[in-house]
Amino acid sequence: MKQRKIPLRKCVACQEMMSKKQLIRVVKTPEDTVLIDLTGKKSGRGAYLCGKLSCFKLAHKNKALDRALKHHVQPEIYEQLAQDFIKVEDEFLAAKESADDEQ
Repeated sequence: MKQRKIPLRKCVACQEMMSKKQLIRVVKTPEDTVLIDLTGKKSGRGAYLCGKLSCFKLAHKNKALDRALKHHVQPEIYEQLAQDFIKVEDEFLAAKESADDEQ
C-alpha cells in the first residue's frame, strides 16, 4: 500500500518544519480579524506556530506574524492571542498526544 503524504508547514517563529497537525494556525480572515484556528479550515491567510508559548513570544518579538499574515497585527490583538494561546495550548497538546497514539 502506498504511503500517504504528510503535509508539512514551517513555524514562523523558530523556522522548524513539522507536520501540519503539530502546529497551531493563526489566521487573518477576509474581515481583517486575527484569531487562532484549531481546525485549520477557516478561510483567510494563515501562519503556523509551534504549540509552545516561547515560540509565540518569539513571533511577537520579531513581528513574524505581521510578515506572515501580510497585515499589521495590533498590540491589543497580540494580547488577546496570548490569552487565547494559553487557553488552547492544553487542548492542542492533548489533541497532539492522541494523534501520536493513533500512529
